Amino acid sequence: MTLLILGLVLWYAGHFFKRALPGPRQSLGDIGKSIVAIVIVGGVVMMVIGYRGLDTPQLWYPPTWTVHLNNLLMLLAVYLYAASGTKARLGVAMRHPQLTGFKTWTVAHLLVNGDLASVVLFGGLLAWAVIEVIVINRSQPAWTRPAWGGPSAEIKALAGTVIVFALITIVHAWLGVWPFPG
Repeated sequence: MTLLILGLVLWYAGHFFKRALPGPRQSLGDIGKSIVAIVIVGGVVMMVIGYRGLDTPQLWYPPTWTVHLNNLLMLLAVYLYAASGTKARLGVAMRHPQLTGFKTWTVAHLLVNGDLASVVLFGGLLAWAVIEVIVINRSQPAWTRPAWGGPSAEIKALAGTVIVFALITIVHAWLGVWPFPG
């Protein structure tokens, strides 16, 4: 559990460094960006290794139907990322589509994983995303809605969603976790 929690700490530290210490972060320039990226990637690696190495108690036993809800929420989470990048309607309609997608991803995984390690991992990441939105909104209260990217943005977002969802499925299967019922 220590490795998992340490990974979460690095994730938080890397993401909040810019907001907590803007002066030192800015003075580091591109090297600072590289350091932050390394810290975040290191955190992800530690979370994955820590999570996969744990056998923690089951806190609840999710019903089978939550797998369907998880997959539906995952499609939405991936679409929110894609819609943000392509400037699709949903991506420009909200201030934080990527963080909303991230929160959707964590909730989807909490629905289907009732063990303590999952609660620590996905609950910890959900808490980070909620705090991140609050911090961004307080530090930058003004927001200008981006322009819609047109019909091609919608097509790109849908195509991107299908491709990324397929890749996520492949990675889960490779890791030994089949994300579909039966």
